[in-house]
Amino acid sequence: MTHQVTKGIKISVDTHFEGMFYKNYKMHFAFGYQITIENRSNDPVQLKSRFWQIHDSLNDIETVSGEGVIGKKPVIQPGDSHSYQSGCLLTGPFGAMHGHYNMVNLTSKGKFKVRIPSFKLNAPYALN
Repeated sequence: MTHQVTKGIKISVDTHFEGMFYKNYKMHFAFGYQITIENRSNDPVQLKSRFWQIHDSLNDIETVSGEGVIGKKPVIQPGDSHSYQSGCLLTGPFGAMHGHYNMVNLTSKGKFKVRIPSFKLNAPYALN
């Protein structure tokens, strides 16, 4: 598991390989990940948007951005956390992801970025 703390917000990432399949005559590797966002600060915060860079060993870097996470813009009270699961497809058996969340401190109304640590995506059979 990978962790990163930015301005009192702890991001934890756990990944897993889900398998391979053909799509449009091309092999794809499916990876899942679970992210937990823990508010260790003294103020409630809200996640407004996300920004990802997905590095594929056999492809270019893909940039993904948008509002919320899986259709939600969670408010996280001090001492609470929010977890969600998502995934990505790669054309190669190795890759990595990193990015940030755009957050708002609901007490001060200040906007800030929370770093999502870089994490690796590896098909287990390809590690030998």
